[in-house]
Amino acid sequence: MRTIAPTDLSPFLALARHRSFRRAADELGCTPSALSHAVKALEARLDLRLFNRTTRSVALTEAGETLLARVSPAFRDIEDALDDLNNFRGTPVGRLKINASRPSARMVLLPVVARFLARHPRISIEIVIDNDLVDMVSEGFDAGVRFGETLAQDMIAVPLGPRQRTAIVATPGFFNEHARPVTPQDLKSLPCIGFRFGSGRLYAWEFERGGVELSVEVDGPLVLDDQDMMADAALAGAGIAFSFEDQVKDLVADGRLIRVLEDWCPYYSGFYLYYPSRRQMPAALRAFVDFIRMDGAGR
Repeated sequence: MRTIAPTDLSPFLALARHRSFRRAADELGCTPSALSHAVKALEARLDLRLFNRTTRSVALTEAGETLLARVSPAFRDIEDALDDLNNFRGTPVGRLKINASRPSARMVLLPVVARFLARHPRISIEIVIDNDLVDMVSEGFDAGVRFGETLAQDMIAVPLGPRQRTAIVATPGFFNEHARPVTPQDLKSLPCIGFRFGSGRLYAWEFERGGVELSVEVDGPLVLDDQDMMADAALAGAGIAFSFEDQVKDLVADGRLIRVLEDWCPYYSGFYLYYPSRRQMPAALRAFVDFIRMDGAGR
């Protein structure tokens, strides 16, 4: 086997993270064709297939998985060593890549990021919207934003924003034609706007009152996979929507939407910025976490 230089592994690592030639090529600043040639050349030199490719997907082979598991920590150590040089600068420098659900990005993350970037002009942030949980390390993310209840125990979590509460809403015109639900179970006989996760699972609406917890599988003529569109669909008269209180408070205040089952809508712990425990935190991430704590964004 011919000698493999560390730089020869960069195309492999990028493709392993993104499982997409286009996205990996964008990261490396080359064309998908050039990336494909680089990966094929590496496989030829190793005399091993590292990826199984079809017209629709890219997946690691067993050999590829083994190589990724062995070299990823080493490359992470190199990145940490280079990032340590930020300690010799007067201001932190670097780039953060954050994965967030759409509601968390709009309600709590973007306002904090805007204030942070104004304070730290030498740091850049990329926010990737994904409503499903992802493997942050293998996907190349520095941090993520999700509800506290969904986080893995091995993650370090920092509160980001206040507690959140759900809201069940529809238009006045809708309730002129349909009875207002008195209990969550009443929703089963009413047209509701469903929400489907990226995994394909339909969300069962969750309720709680006086220690009693209920999950209701609703039905209706419309199903969405974007939570921000739920209130828009309700506003258009498509049915009853399950939303966050902060997303609809202005629409409720001006009478365009009517809130029901408010006594059954629980508070949640709220959103958290979370990141994997690492021996050395990147300077840009450390600056962002410190800013959240000092800015008052963490409650």
